[in-house]
Amino acid sequence: MRHKLTLVVMPFAGLIAFLVLQNQTVFSQARQSRAERFRHNGAVNDEDRSAVDDLKSDATEAPTGFDNLTNGFLQQGPPYETLNADNVVARRSFNDNRFIFEEFETIEDGLGPTYNAQSCRECHQNVVTGGASQVAELRSGRLENGQFFESLGGTLIQSRATHPDLVERVIPEDAIRTFRISTNTLGNGFVEAIANRTLLAIRDKQPAEMRGSAVIVPVLEANGTSRIGRFGWKSQHGSLESFSADAYLNEMGITSPLFPEENTSSDRFVGFGSGYDPVADPEDDGEDVVAFADFMRSTKAPPRGPISSDVLAGEALFNKIGCAVCHTPSITTAKPGAKINGSAFTVPAALGNKIIHPYSDFLLHDIKTGDGIPVLPLPEYSSTANQIRTAPLWALRTRNRLMHDGLSFTKQDAIQRHGGQAGDVTNNYNALSAAEKSQLLAFLDSL
Repeated sequence: MRHKLTLVVMPFAGLIAFLVLQNQTVFSQARQSRAERFRHNGAVNDEDRSAVDDLKSDATEAPTGFDNLTNGFLQQGPPYETLNADNVVARRSFNDNRFIFEEFETIEDGLGPTYNAQSCRECHQNVVTGGASQVAELRSGRLENGQFFESLGGTLIQSRATHPDLVERVIPEDAIRTFRISTNTLGNGFVEAIANRTLLAIRDKQPAEMRGSAVIVPVLEANGTSRIGRFGWKSQHGSLESFSADAYLNEMGITSPLFPEENTSSDRFVGFGSGYDPVADPEDDGEDVVAFADFMRSTKAPPRGPISSDVLAGEALFNKIGCAVCHTPSITTAKPGAKINGSAFTVPAALGNKIIHPYSDFLLHDIKTGDGIPVLPLPEYSSTANQIRTAPLWALRTRNRLMHDGLSFTKQDAIQRHGGQAGDVTNNYNALSAAEKSQLLAFLDSL
């Protein structure tokens, strides 16, 4: 209100000039701030020295299930059906946080002005809240003299807006265009609890020609402390709070302390004060972001389907032909009490020393399906342009759109798309007999 009162007394021409300068300043500061925020600030800490494939480990299996029940990180809480907007309490329980994860945002909450979805559940719900979905986001950019440039306002082209004049579109100059399909978040609390050293140990055991790249990213809630990334198709985030804050802004258009600047509409300022956004930034005080993260930390890992003799035979073939080099079958999380995320999070007993079966190394590989878009157009991320995170295969049987872009519709098609670092593995698969291929596919159907 103070700004409006001040502006009223200015001459009209001066007002226009002031607003233009103000918007340009907002663009410049937002872009610089966001780029700087993604610069990590030092060496990666081990976090924990849990051994990979330690046969003497006293680790136990992580709980699994598609049942909307807590893994023990939080209490279950009040009956879900009794919760509403008036009595829900963020971070009190699994059910409270699930309600917030499913809650639809409105313009009055800060939705938009550009956005893709109105709730986390909209993109993460198959077969229960937190799972993957068919929803895909659109990204674009271009190459000039071998250098990548983002589209207007960034690589993400939001598909919805709160005003018809604000809907973003791909511009003809941006020849790089791709979808990235929504990922599964069930069991992500266990993934977050994997120590940096464990992921690096997995990388170091891989043969040189198939060795993955560990992306070093900043933990936003720990002032940019370095961590090995693991969330998102480019492993662009290392913590669930950072991941949640990013999605809250980019998928729903809601700002928070970790991402306080509003997105533009194709580089046009549409934030508070523009006439399009009625809510001052940050629109969330950070409580919802932590509630989203704590919900994911409380979810069980995806369960396996029925195990038959064909499934067991297929699993042996999966390992034999080299799929398991990148699609790592088993990983043990850091021990309870380990400090992770730049010491911003302590691994609790519910998540620590647990064996999970994600069938991913959470590293980036070039298998010739890369979308050409790096994490950010910064020199330290240039190598990520044609790399993609190894897709975790747990809950594979719940998905009918595969690969990062969702444009493979059968497991056979997805396998054939694997080239580059996975080319020899694909050749090994193609050399199998029809019966062996059937067994390997039966194994994948059990995941």
